[in-house]
Amino acid sequence: MIVTYLTLLHIITPAIRGAFSYVVTPSSLAHLHRIPNRRRPQFLANSGGGSYASSSPVSSGDSTPPVHSLESIASGLSSGSFRDVLVVVGAGASVSAGIPDFRTPGTGLYDRLSHYNLPRPEDIFDIHYYRGNPRPFVEFCGETWPGRDGGPAPTPSHRFMGLLGDAGVLRRVYTQNIDGLESLAGVGPDALVECHGGFGSASCATCQEDADVGACREAMVVRKEVPTCAQCGGPVKPGIVFFGEKLPARFGKLVKADVHACDLLIVIGTSLAVDPVASIPKWVSVTCPRLLVNRYLVGDFRVEATGRKMGSITTERDVFYEGDCDDGVRKICDLAGWSGMDFVPPHEDRII
Repeated sequence: MIVTYLTLLHIITPAIRGAFSYVVTPSSLAHLHRIPNRRRPQFLANSGGGSYASSSPVSSGDSTPPVHSLESIASGLSSGSFRDVLVVVGAGASVSAGIPDFRTPGTGLYDRLSHYNLPRPEDIFDIHYYRGNPRPFVEFCGETWPGRDGGPAPTPSHRFMGLLGDAGVLRRVYTQNIDGLESLAGVGPDALVECHGGFGSASCATCQEDADVGACREAMVVRKEVPTCAQCGGPVKPGIVFFGEKLPARFGKLVKADVHACDLLIVIGTSLAVDPVASIPKWVSVTCPRLLVNRYLVGDFRVEATGRKMGSITTERDVFYEGDCDDGVRKICDLAGWSGMDFVPPHEDRII
């Protein structure tokens, strides 16, 4: 059985800045409730293992750590030196919530779609395939539509994004996920760009006429039927972005100014394989510090490893925490002095 919420990542033709007209895929739900400001949570204590590299050796003694170290980034976050933080987040942030990533052999989403007998696993998210054969995706949505009781809860990685907002340093989160966990963790709608759409709207796959999302959900989840358009009779689908569809206009509207203003970029749990989102790290200023929290190096991040311990770097701005996303954000919060404090969210039964 595939889990309730899924991260759907799609590979598309690389796009140029401003020409964001191709597909990528899913993201989170804008209609979910925001958690009000709160104190730094206790869940951030007890960071796990992992290693990290920076673009030059970390200073020792009483000297100030260089800007390209994990320590200096944590210090800048706690002191407010960074005021326009961008976060690019992918499927890895949701793995500990029980949601599979996309490409891991054996456990990734692609490997779990074989029973749908598709020509290619990617076809289940292809707009042209859906128009001709919507049944596999309808069955898929019947199992995975977000919002069911007992669904996944925000992970420490998601809550870290909420903390950045509470600290007043978060400019924007660009999520490639559709699981809605950023919103549940307290990232407000103004600070969230759902790059790959979500389940909060619906439209006809043929004529693009808006459709009632409640009726779409009722057909797919309850009746296990293909919802049809009242205008043209074509198949209706939720508002996630398929192959062959444009990204939400909000992405193109905000990304240029965001990368220009960004004074710290944090990339969490993504392969950076899907443009145009994958190009965001390339678009920030060459002087902007960049932190990657991931199990492996991706994109144009440049670091070198010496044995099992991460060593010196080949650039002056990149920092790489090699390990699980949750362990990485706990480490950052420990260094920033943000751990060990009470956290009692107003909707505790929904997110704990």
